[in-house]
Amino acid sequence: MAGKTTVKKEKIGVVIVAAGSSRRMGSTDKIMAPLAGKPVLFHVIEPFLKFRQTGCIVLVLNRRNLSGAKDLLMKYGWDERVVTCLGGKRRQDSVLAGLKKLGKCDWVIIHDGARPRITIDLIRRGLKAARETGATTAAIPVTDTIKLAGTDMVVRWTMPREDLWQIQTPQVFRYDMLMDAFQYNEHDVTDEAQLVELTGGRVKLFMGAYDNIKITTPADLAIVGALMRQRKA
Repeated sequence: MAGKTTVKKEKIGVVIVAAGSSRRMGSTDKIMAPLAGKPVLFHVIEPFLKFRQTGCIVLVLNRRNLSGAKDLLMKYGWDERVVTCLGGKRRQDSVLAGLKKLGKCDWVIIHDGARPRITIDLIRRGLKAARETGATTAAIPVTDTIKLAGTDMVVRWTMPREDLWQIQTPQVFRYDMLMDAFQYNEHDVTDEAQLVELTGGRVKLFMGAYDNIKITTPADLAIVGALMRQRKA
């Protein structure tokens, strides 16, 4: 009798990037800021812990919030999947540090530590979209008119809005693809998808969420708090 076919379980890792300086938040560290009674970081991590396929979750932090994040690990009883590491000078340095701490896996999900509206649905859809090209990012259509201007603040061109997308996280990549992109490219980039693009990779967009806001200023924190209260009501 023929033996049963064994289906390999894919290994999925997560890197949460939270090593920024929070300059525009004043004296408040945005990932530790209170939101619906808990720190922002709590709302970021919980959906990944609840997603059953998640393996290791690496929190990439700066020196200022490293000890505070470790205290949260103890307070909320996050399991051994959650580990921490120190970030670098640039975002891409922090992500690379997280990837090295994570170690080899099949897929890696990169998410901003200041986007607390992440959901299991977004995680699932990101992993599904990534299978087409090996790289994907959440995005939403631009709704405002965008104009290109020079340093003199004179408009050069009004950009075609129907072709423009606002990029969010999560971003999902084959681990080997993303590590190769880091190896062969040293340009300064604003996200990891750009690294893949610069090495000739194809990045697939998938529909993000308009409430998947990145907290950058106190006003953003207030907006996200209002959205969470509305949802609870």
